[in-house]
Order: sequence, then C-alpha cells, then structure tokens
Amino acid sequence: MSETPDPEVIELASKVFDLARAGDADALAAYVDAGVPANLTNDKGDSLVMLAAYHGHSAAVSALLARGADADRANDRGQTPLAGAVFKGEGAVIRALLAGGANPEAGTPSAADTARMFGRTELLELFESR
Repeated sequence: MSETPDPEVIELASKVFDLARAGDADALAAYVDAGVPANLTNDKGDSLVMLAAYHGHSAAVSALLARGADADRANDRGQTPLAGAVFKGEGAVIRALLAGGANPEAGTPSAADTARMFGRTELLELFESR
C-alpha cells in the first residue's frame, strides 16, 4: 500500500528545487541545515547540486557540497553535475565541483568525455592535474 504524498511536502520540495535553479545559496543552506536532504532529487533524478550546477550557481553548489551533497550523484540519464557544467561551459561551477571532490570520469557521458566531445582541452588538462 503506497501513501499519497503530503501536498505540503511536495510544495516544499518544489520550492527547494526552485531555489537550486535560482542559485539561492543562503536559503538552500538554511533548508538543508533544517533537515531537507542534501541529496534530494526530483522526478528525473536531478539532485539539488545538479540543478544549481546546470544553472551556473557555483555558490549554491559549494553550499550544498559543504553540507554533504554528493558531487557525483548522477540523474536518471546517467549525467553528473560536473558533466552538465562542462556542457554548459560553467567554469566557476566546474571548479566548485572539483573542489568538492567530483570525479571527471563519473557518469555517462563523463565530464572528461564531454570535454573531449567539445574540444575543451583546457578542462582535460585541469582534470588530469588534480
């Protein structure tokens, strides 16, 4: 028997996902500090880190990683936040994810594979130097 999700929980989760997309690092940090899971995912498997990374918000990424979020958590399509940041060309996010322990070889395609696809040799050098 499955329970019907509480509409207030759904509304809160939706708000937190919106904060990640908007990059509100302080509000995200406050919600996670108050008990929202740092690795909360939406119906596509996108984590808060993935949403913040994909939308170019390095401060939000750093705040989530500092609170235990998984830098390599792949979504339902096998994509990692680092691969998304490479795809979008988000340098500050890439650096924040690497500082938070992201693995350039994780995911499908990996961030390294994505960098190769787009001829981003400077990123490949950055990945190799870590």
